[in-house]
Amino acid sequence: MSATINILLADDHAVVRAGIRQFLESAPDLRVVAEADDGDHARHLIAAHHPDVAVLDIQMPKATGIEVARWIRAEYPTMGILILTAYDDDPYVQAGLAAGANGYVLKTAAPDAMIQAVRDVYEGKQVLDPAIRARVVAFDTLFEPLSERELEVLALAARGYTNKAISAQLFISDRTVQGHLAHIYAKLQTNTRTEAVMRAVSLGLIAP
Repeated sequence: MSATINILLADDHAVVRAGIRQFLESAPDLRVVAEADDGDHARHLIAAHHPDVAVLDIQMPKATGIEVARWIRAEYPTMGILILTAYDDDPYVQAGLAAGANGYVLKTAAPDAMIQAVRDVYEGKQVLDPAIRARVVAFDTLFEPLSERELEVLALAARGYTNKAISAQLFISDRTVQGHLAHIYAKLQTNTRTEAVMRAVSLGLIAP
């Protein structure tokens, strides 16, 4: 392959990052140009380096891989996004794909499979780990993703803000806050604020 694929690697475990970097850079066409140990750092480095592909873990401090993927898709629509994680539960897979990830691969994958996944994502293909591919095909639908405003409301709710405090913070009415919360509950298939926050955190939609 002639083109060099520049990669941002984000994982909060330094030893894991080092291992993944070694695997990836064993291929002559792959180059890790930046490493991040949390979600905020990943966004900063992406803005600075404009990599071709972002390889993201899901659970990271400050911002989850799901949040970073959603931000990338909004800010850099053509950038490849590969979720590389130990989480193979259906809700995580659904959340990753709904956030705009091109691929979802488990850390148990062989090095050659990780390398090929980066190449495929760079080319705009969808990549799914064999361990989850059949389940993804069997999904009836991905859950409807939350809007940016709904994520803002939910993040404030997670911090203990009341409806009135949320409305003041976002300059919207109490009724609008209630409407957003109702939509959030429906999308996440929950019935209460606490359940919605817990489910959103478990899916990596908002940081703990």
